[in-house]
Amino acid sequence: MLHESLFRTADLPVGDRFDAWTERLGRTHAPMELASDRSADYRARLRLIQLGDVTLWPSTFDPLVFRRTPRLIRRSDPEVLHLSLLQRGEGAATWAGREVAYGVDDFHVNCSSWSYEIFTGPDPVTTIGVEIPRSLIALPAHQTDKVIGRRISGREGFGALLAQFLVQLASDTNSYQPADAPRLGTVAADLVTAVAAHVLESDVRLPPEAHGRALTLRVKAFVRRNLADPELTPATIAAAHHISRSYLHRLFQTEGITVAGYVREQRLRNARRDLTDPALRTRPIHVIAARWGFPRAAEFTRAFRTAYGVPPSEVRHGSPRQAGGPDAEQ
Repeated sequence: MLHESLFRTADLPVGDRFDAWTERLGRTHAPMELASDRSADYRARLRLIQLGDVTLWPSTFDPLVFRRTPRLIRRSDPEVLHLSLLQRGEGAATWAGREVAYGVDDFHVNCSSWSYEIFTGPDPVTTIGVEIPRSLIALPAHQTDKVIGRRISGREGFGALLAQFLVQLASDTNSYQPADAPRLGTVAADLVTAVAAHVLESDVRLPPEAHGRALTLRVKAFVRRNLADPELTPATIAAAHHISRSYLHRLFQTEGITVAGYVREQRLRNARRDLTDPALRTRPIHVIAARWGFPRAAEFTRAFRTAYGVPPSEVRHGSPRQAGGPDAEQ
């Protein structure tokens, strides 16, 4: 399990809650001036998940105004970039005389080195924040600066990939060991770099290794969306991403799996999940197989037995001999 901590104002006396929240955010991000019309009994919850030098912080909190002033920057500047994915509520930010509003599934980008004012709407908000040292963003500083303050969609493109990664990681840290934390931090930094480069239409400036990792995540997401297509092959996957098959195979070689192996693994994982779902108990096995890209029942049975050590029918009936099978890659 990844190392994480939890802070809740509900655990404190009413009169101490807002000051404690202000102090906690000042240590988590950077010193800020906070204000709220609910400061008399402030409700907030913050998880901190450490990923090496990167920090993930899912939070829910009452309406709030954040101010980062020149005086506070002079006092302390950890030089970090912060992206917040808004999951519930609404907000807006002002910086350098400009203002941007953001809604659910939008990212807002700020930086500890810049003055800003961020204010939320009248209702509590839920966000997933990711805090990254600017030194880990593989773009020139003047390019990174152009992204600060921007609203970035978390519903499409690289923004959606980053959002999916953060949401999944925040929802389940039990699948990882402490030694995985720096690796996950590297993935987060690469995805943030890719998001920034895409926004600036400067993907060519990405280091090859960062571009490769981001592209691999994008390809995997494409595969998972198209598992039902029996024509999902390395050739069609490569064509959909405008790359050669040889380059696609090289991307997956670094993952320790073949392209076809990843497709098969994901199909079998989803078929196994459906076979053990009580709500699908009456659905024929061959229908489930076809749903996940196995139009021929005999081929499905062979692949399933090879992966899990038992035929699909035994898994359907809850055989105690069920094997764990291959883990799904994310």
